[in-house]
Amino acid sequence: MQIPVFVSCPSQLNDEQEKSRKIVERELQKLNLEWRALGRTDYPTELPLREVLILAKHCAGGVILGFEQVYAPTGTRRRLTPEEKPLTDIRVPTAWNHLEAGILFSLGLPLLVFRESGITDGIFDNGVTDVFVHRMPVSTLRPNERTALSSVFQKWQAAVRTRYYA
Repeated sequence: MQIPVFVSCPSQLNDEQEKSRKIVERELQKLNLEWRALGRTDYPTELPLREVLILAKHCAGGVILGFEQVYAPTGTRRRLTPEEKPLTDIRVPTAWNHLEAGILFSLGLPLLVFRESGITDGIFDNGVTDVFVHRMPVSTLRPNERTALSSVFQKWQAAVRTRYYA
């Protein structure tokens, strides 16, 4: 029997992002963990945010995949305030990553957080939670990097199994 884990991941990904998603999916499968996500494995019948909560309550862990969903070459942070600052190469994940991470965190589920280069703020800032934010795995991982990634999943899945069997 597979242990369900909630995965926060956009449903539309580019080719490189899809390769990264598949790496994460394979790691979960190796550990006999079941990927559960709204819009991928489960489809809402009520309000989507309520469905996230219902689904998350039946999971023993969570994975947040911070993929770029919005790109802007330039922008301004805190516009018209004393802290105004120009920005370049702005990369933004789906807002659902933050909502779903908050729900998973509030349920006390063990979290594993990954982000693409340039993704920051909210759940993707180091020190926001007690969870380390990892670089998104890429298709060009060297053997030692694959081993390190598997170790990260092994450590996290121990907490997931503890939660599931408690």
